[in-house]
Amino acid sequence: MQTRKPYGLLALQYCHIRLPLKVLRSAAGYYIGTANELGGPCSRESNEYWELESEAERALEAGRWTQKMILV
Repeated sequence: MQTRKPYGLLALQYCHIRLPLKVLRSAAGYYIGTANELGGPCSRESNEYWELESEAERALEAGRWTQKMILV
């Protein structure tokens, strides 16, 4: 099983800032991503979208989501 980091890997790679993972909302649904201190979205970390916020929260807590690809 893949060990999850408590912060957004894409936010770290592209924005050079360590931000905590949280559930965010877009027109496509709820996703796991990061936001800055003002609440603005920084990165979408999950490949998945969920219809319900509670589903996304459960996926985040249980680690049942897939990390978007990180370029090396």
